[in-house]
Amino acid sequence: MKIDIFNEIQDPRPWREGHEQDRFRQAIEQAKLADELGYGCWWQVEHHGAEEFSLSSAPELLLAAISQHTSSIRLGHSAVLAPARFNHPIRVAERAATLDHLSAGRVELGLTRSTAPEWRLFGIDPEQVRPQTQQAFEMVPRMWTTERFSYHGDGYQIDDVPISPKPYQKPHPPLWQAAASPSSFEDAGRRGVGVLGTTLWESLERVRRMTGLYRAAVGRCENPVGAFVNDQIAFFTFVHCAETDEEAMRGGAAAAAAWYTVTALGFFEARAAFLENLARHQALLDDPAGGGLTGEFLREEVNEPPTPAQLVIGRILEGEQVPDDEIFEVLSAQDSLIVGSPETCRKKLRVYADLGIDRLMCFHQVGQLSHEQVLTSIRLIGELIPEFDPGRK
Repeated sequence: MKIDIFNEIQDPRPWREGHEQDRFRQAIEQAKLADELGYGCWWQVEHHGAEEFSLSSAPELLLAAISQHTSSIRLGHSAVLAPARFNHPIRVAERAATLDHLSAGRVELGLTRSTAPEWRLFGIDPEQVRPQTQQAFEMVPRMWTTERFSYHGDGYQIDDVPISPKPYQKPHPPLWQAAASPSSFEDAGRRGVGVLGTTLWESLERVRRMTGLYRAAVGRCENPVGAFVNDQIAFFTFVHCAETDEEAMRGGAAAAAAWYTVTALGFFEARAAFLENLARHQALLDDPAGGGLTGEFLREEVNEPPTPAQLVIGRILEGEQVPDDEIFEVLSAQDSLIVGSPETCRKKLRVYADLGIDRLMCFHQVGQLSHEQVLTSIRLIGELIPEFDPGRK
């Protein structure tokens, strides 16, 4: 299992003069340390209108800067918002290929459909996000692998256009899809692209089942959207390592995990997204044809009681102020967080490796944790990398 880093550039209040400049400088410093320690990939998100939750509104620029300060760590965009009013597929292909040259072939490219607040911000019809995401997956790798590109479909009339540059990697960088639901895991597998998920609010048992769902779907992929199947699974979760378990906890891990949970559920308007997914999943359950692999997955859960983590998240979505310690304890009880001393973190990392995950994206820079605490966590986890990824430093 490769050990990666996942980054949002979080910038919680209170703000002081120059706080944004500090955050970007710190991100580059953290990436340089991760490169030196042998982390596999630096994954950078794309969000808009996110305020303190994320400054990462132009990730391609930050990744370009990081490419000039590092030599071996790969550079992952997790993920480009694919509907065209966010990013036209031609611009996605051009920017990613340019970054691939600037980094001498270190790019990993993810695509995703985003969520309601960002669709609303950019005036995007929610009915169009799924088909436009599929179009982007079809178009971008073809732009990279053909001398001249043509595409005729809803919203696009492109005739015999040379798209340049072509990527440094041949035939093209690995493709990924950000996914948060069983149906998205199946979509990624059927497209033949890697899947980028989160374990933060999921039990290890559900991570195991989601992994199985993806493996089954990608095993059936006969016509990948790219030139090859990228059958990798990556998950991100909150990781905070200190010299001792006590120091890790005393240093603000509980508050950071709780802050992220509450802030993320608010920013993503998770209650509305939950209801949308519920309706979509019910349609799969009611499908006379069975609803595919996701239908099978969901039928196994129909009679299962909600987990303590799901109950706490439900209370947050209803507007209840759940104490930080309670949120942290519930998430920790299902082993979805990696917090503690190097020995504690080693054991928790091993559990994920044993689940068959290809890449664990360590979410170090969270909430009010200081830059120095983040660097320490990156360093201590970095010292464990040779145990999980012997080919690295």
